[in-house]
Amino acid sequence: MSTVRIAVLGGGFSTEGDTVLDPWLLGHARSPRPRVCFVPTASGDARTYADAFRTAFGRLDCAPSVLSLFTRDRDAAALREQVLTQDVLYVGGGSTANLLAVWRAHGVDLLLREAAARGALLCGISAGANCWADAWLTDSYGPLGVLADGLGLLPGSFCPHYDSEPGRRPAYRAAVASGALPGGWALDDGAAALFSIRPGTTEPPEPVEIVSRLPGAALHRVAPDGRGGSTESTREGRPLD
Repeated sequence: MSTVRIAVLGGGFSTEGDTVLDPWLLGHARSPRPRVCFVPTASGDARTYADAFRTAFGRLDCAPSVLSLFTRDRDAAALREQVLTQDVLYVGGGSTANLLAVWRAHGVDLLLREAAARGALLCGISAGANCWADAWLTDSYGPLGVLADGLGLLPGSFCPHYDSEPGRRPAYRAAVASGALPGGWALDDGAAALFSIRPGTTEPPEPVEIVSRLPGAALHRVAPDGRGGSTESTREGRPLD
């Protein structure tokens, strides 16, 4: 497999007032006018979510589309073609547990791996950022808890909404300290990070770029300290205008 590129987002078109993270994302696509497919599976293919994507990306220099699995009217060959012809696959937020279950039922998880190997940029927000990691902190079942069921394309663990949702930071650090989660990355709302992962990588990779649309929004590396606790180091992002 060639290098896999993954972007984790703490904002974008679904965040009020955010007009910079999505253009930043498109700047890392392999085409000057990329084909961008929104995958709203985690929200149950919520129509308002898909419509918001079409409106926002319709204003950008790209070719947007939406992959629907709950009202699917295509055969397996058409599904494969839609996924594998994209330059960017953008996964929305919602329930990470439900997202992965539906993907696996339709074989989308395998198609995403193939798309990544062919050079597509994988990205997403919240559940759409969790899914690429080995494991993560999630509220898919109500209270915050650990789920180790990801695609494993981004080695280690992940935690979204690190600075904005009460309990995220202490719960994530405690899970890493106890060994319930491997070390990994936590993302503040308003920040984004791009990773380039080489084949055979097993440790959480360093990001190649971090950006921020809000003062102080950052990416955080959380790791076990070997004494029953955890360490946290902050990587501040380049401010976006």
